[in-house]
Amino acid sequence: MNRLENRVALVTGAASGIGRATAIRLASEGAAVVVADLQDDKAAAVVAEIERAGGRAVAVHLDVTSEASWASAVAASIEAFGGLGILVNNAGIGDTVPLEQSATDEYRKVVSVTQDSVYFGLKAAAEALKASGNGAVVNVSSMFGIVGGFGTSPGYAAAKGAVRTLTKAVALGWATEGVRVNSIHPGFVDTPILGETDRSMLAQTTPMGRIAQPEELAAAIAFLVSDDASFMTGAELVVDGGYTAR
Repeated sequence: MNRLENRVALVTGAASGIGRATAIRLASEGAAVVVADLQDDKAAAVVAEIERAGGRAVAVHLDVTSEASWASAVAASIEAFGGLGILVNNAGIGDTVPLEQSATDEYRKVVSVTQDSVYFGLKAAAEALKASGNGAVVNVSSMFGIVGGFGTSPGYAAAKGAVRTLTKAVALGWATEGVRVNSIHPGFVDTPILGETDRSMLAQTTPMGRIAQPEELAAAIAFLVSDDASFMTGAELVVDGGYTAR
């Protein structure tokens, strides 16, 4: 299936987890992929994996909290592949403590990496996305951008909720500009961001009785950026095993 042939995609946080799976999936469907991350060695390994499978990719060092770094990454995408038509804002970090125990510096760091990065990415890529004539953005929010979760993680909840509504605002602004903007809201996914969290406990809280694999989120993202989702913009796709249905 080559739904993304002749498309160029930039994926942030692409060295691991959902980002890595997404970069590999988009490349498998024909896209040239910019693997953007701070972890240069791991990003290079993802590029090598894509190339071994016959795909096209380059690794780009990107600090998603820096506007200058974003400008460089977009320029590198255009230099490598001639344009940019797909942006997946996936990079993010979380916090775990209750609000009363949270530190202001940590809160601001989570918001910077998880929320501000999406704003910077959209702004940096806007011109190229519009010029592509068939632009598509997926901003990775969370089911905890919709519901309150465990009543902890104030930075993560605030950031992911902001990503949800920023997506809708930009989608409306770009609705006639040839760029679709949607958000995806994962449930618990087996990625490094979970740290030492008990996976079995998370599975027990999920109606389907398990947590997701990164490839399941990558499949949903591939759908959203493809023409199969051509009449979707400003939408939120929840991939949470039923968690928010209760």
